Amino acid sequence: MMKWIVWIMIVVVILAYGLVHYAMSTALRTENPVGFEIIQIPDADGHAFPAGVWYPTQVQPKPTTMLSIVLMDVARNAPISGHALPLVVISHGNSGGPASHADLALALANDGYIVVAPMHSGDNYADQSAVDSLSWLSGRTKELHITVDYMLKNWRGHDRINPERIGAFGFSAGAFTVLTAVGAQPDLRIIAKHCVESPELVCDLLRSVNSPYLNTDTLTMGDAFLPDLRIKAAVVAAPGLGFTMVPNGLDNVRVPIQLWGADNDINVPYATNTKLVREALGSRVEFHSVPGAAHFSFLTPCGLLAPPEICSDQGQFDRKAFHKNMNASIIAFFEKIMKNP
Repeated sequence: MMKWIVWIMIVVVILAYGLVHYAMSTALRTENPVGFEIIQIPDADGHAFPAGVWYPTQVQPKPTTMLSIVLMDVARNAPISGHALPLVVISHGNSGGPASHADLALALANDGYIVVAPMHSGDNYADQSAVDSLSWLSGRTKELHITVDYMLKNWRGHDRINPERIGAFGFSAGAFTVLTAVGAQPDLRIIAKHCVESPELVCDLLRSVNSPYLNTDTLTMGDAFLPDLRIKAAVVAAPGLGFTMVPNGLDNVRVPIQLWGADNDINVPYATNTKLVREALGSRVEFHSVPGAAHFSFLTPCGLLAPPEICSDQGQFDRKAFHKNMNASIIAFFEKIMKNP
C-alpha cells in the first residue's frame, strides 16, 4: 500500500512539474526588458481603480508574473528606462481587464512606449455593477481622462512621459470609449430603437440588467463625452455601439484613426458598427479587415488558463500570428502619427 502511495505522489509531482513548465513556456515575452506594475488611480469621488503599467527598463525579467489569466515575463516594479517616452492608454471591452491586451502592451513597451491599461470601474471581469446605470459609458470615458491625468502628473515616472506623444487603443466597448475620448458624440437615444429593429449582443446585455439606455425617456443628447485634446492618435478594434455615432457623431474627431474589423464578428456585427464608423470617418481612417477573425480574436492570445469562450477562434485562424502582425501595424501607426517633435 505504501509503495502505491509513493508512486502516486511521484506521478502527481511529475504532472505538476510538467503543468508548471508548460504554463511558463506559454508566457508572453519580449526581446527587450519590460517593467510592469499595478497602480491605483484615484477618481473624483475619492475611490480608486487599478491599472496595469508596462514600460521599458534595463532590468532583466524575473520569474513569470500572473496578470489575471495571463502570464508575462516582466521585471516587476523595476526602474524606468528612457526619457520623453510616448504614452498609450488602453481601454478594455465589457467584462475585460488590464490583461485583455497584454501582448499589445508588451509589444509597445518593448519598442519604448509607456502603456497604461485601467480596469474600468463596474465594467470588468470581476464587477458589472455599472452596466445598469446611465453613467456606464460616459464613466468609462471619464476614467480614460483621469488615467491620462494621473500618468502625466502623479505617476512615479510622470517626468519620463512626453505629453505631446499620447495615443489610445480600445476594443469593443473600449473602442467606443476611445472614440468618445477623441471627439465622438454618440446619440444614446438610438440604442432603444436599434435594439428593437436590429438586436445584437449589446442589446441582450442591456436587457439583462434592465438598462435605462433602453428607455428613450430617460436619455438626452447632453455633453457627457468630453474630448481629450492630449490624445494625438487612436486605434480602435471592433467598435461596439457604432450605430450610435451616425450620421454626425464622428464629425468632431480630428485625430487619425486606425480601425480594425473582424470578418466573422457576430458579437459586434460589422454592418451596424465597424462599417458605419469606417464610412463616417472617411479619409481620416486607416482600415484593416481581418479574414477569419471573430470578435474575441482581438484579445491576447490564449494560454493555459484562458477560458474557451474567449479563445475559440474559427477554422484555422492563427491568433498568435495575427497578433504579431496587428501589434506591428499598431506600433507603425503610432510611430507615423506621434513622431518625436
